[in-house]
Amino acid sequence: MAAHKLIIRAHALQRMFERNIFVEDVRGVVDAGEIIKAYPDDTPYPSRLLLGWSGVRPLHVVAADNPANSETIVITAYEPDPSQWESDFKRRRT
Repeated sequence: MAAHKLIIRAHALQRMFERNIFVEDVRGVVDAGEIIKAYPDDTPYPSRLLLGWSGVRPLHVVAADNPANSETIVITAYEPDPSQWESDFKRRRT
């Protein structure tokens, strides 16, 4: 879902800074990434885990939509660890 407004929570912004992830990267994942897991029971808004790419770098973004305000709230963003995720970064290793 392309959001009218992207809200990045303080926690997400801090983690993005620590992980060298840029707002443009997160916007790209939110706008064009693939939903790999949905969390419909999250509150106050349902959220989802998205997979996208910044060049060759895979990125996961957890985001929730607040349709009443036409905004997407970024909860966190990170580069998935290849030792914990399958090679497509869509499923955790068992």
